[in-house]
Amino acid sequence: MTTDPSTEGYDRSVALLRRAVTPHGFVASVQDVTNYQRVWTRDGVITGLAALGSGEAALIRTFGDTLRTVFAHQHPVGFFPSNVDPQTGKASYGGNCGRVDNVSWAVIGLLQHAHATNSGELAGRFADHVQRALAVMDAWEFNGKGLVYVPQSGNWADEYVQHGYVLYDQLLRVWALELAGAYYRRDDWRAKAAAIRQLISLNYWNGAAQPAQLYAPNLVHQLRAAPDRFWLMGFNPARVYGQFDLAANALALLLGVGTEGRQASLLGYLRQELDARSFLLPAFAPAIEAGDFLMRELEHNYAYTFRNLPHEFHNGGLWPVWNGLLAGALRQRGETALADRLTGYLHEANRLNPGGESWGFYENFNGVTRAPIGVPYCTWSAAGAILANGTLIYYDDYDED
Repeated sequence: MTTDPSTEGYDRSVALLRRAVTPHGFVASVQDVTNYQRVWTRDGVITGLAALGSGEAALIRTFGDTLRTVFAHQHPVGFFPSNVDPQTGKASYGGNCGRVDNVSWAVIGLLQHAHATNSGELAGRFADHVQRALAVMDAWEFNGKGLVYVPQSGNWADEYVQHGYVLYDQLLRVWALELAGAYYRRDDWRAKAAAIRQLISLNYWNGAAQPAQLYAPNLVHQLRAAPDRFWLMGFNPARVYGQFDLAANALALLLGVGTEGRQASLLGYLRQELDARSFLLPAFAPAIEAGDFLMRELEHNYAYTFRNLPHEFHNGGLWPVWNGLLAGALRQRGETALADRLTGYLHEANRLNPGGESWGFYENFNGVTRAPIGVPYCTWSAAGAILANGTLIYYDDYDED
């Protein structure tokens, strides 16, 4: 008797989440590696969203514990910790730079939890925290024109090159504002989300706007060499980033951003890339190679060890978590065959474990050789496989009761 690989992959993923349960929330990895035995805002929320999809009461309770830990350590100004050490209770708010995306992830997690559990306990308890979180993102616009400015190392890709008006962070803010506006009956938050959606539509798809509609005059000449088949990674006063950003484009699909024509263009690009690779898609593509002017910037952005060699880590590495988010978004859009295909690649990757038992759930993989990289038994790699099953639903409204 053979085991259905999709069923086995899903079951193994849920089993890893069970091993990551602590009284304080989900840890980033069950492997005893420095920092990974902590509760992380981003990792914990994404794992928690997968827990909601699993339907397992114990895992959903742990998501609640994760949220309590994260919100208990919110900075008075409004931003959230990168991680919390459950042994000491000490929170880290980042190294050289804090994490902009953690603010949105915390709010998203809180309100997805409230919706899925039909319980307002945590959302009511942390209502003031949500107010502070959304207010600090208003401050991070700097120019009051609607988009947050993300410093270098200011989101999940903390050793990569991007900074400025990074699309991934704008989309997460839209999701957080829409959830908060719906749950707390705040029309101003709903209106803010709608305004940011319009800014995204005009500024992050090449050819979508007339010069006078663009966010800054710089974009008029910067966009001339930018791609036009997918959503732009971001821009700043010096450049538009031409790389494909997997997480951002997955979020754009999930949130239904843009016209049907743009979504069809993106789907065509994704099919082409999956045909060419027959495996997971890279977090950012193409990889920055030796000789590229961005490599000089990239090779100095690390704390302990340089990991962003071409096709590794952030620089073209393959991350199960973002591939799972994309598969879930595809499934929600009705692109079942494409979602099934990507989910199969995801289980194939999570199964790899050189020199040990199968199902290593590594953090990421080399974009060319597919060799596992980073820490094994990562909970958000398992979470990606659960989200790929179509368990992440984008809630943008709540019942009146």
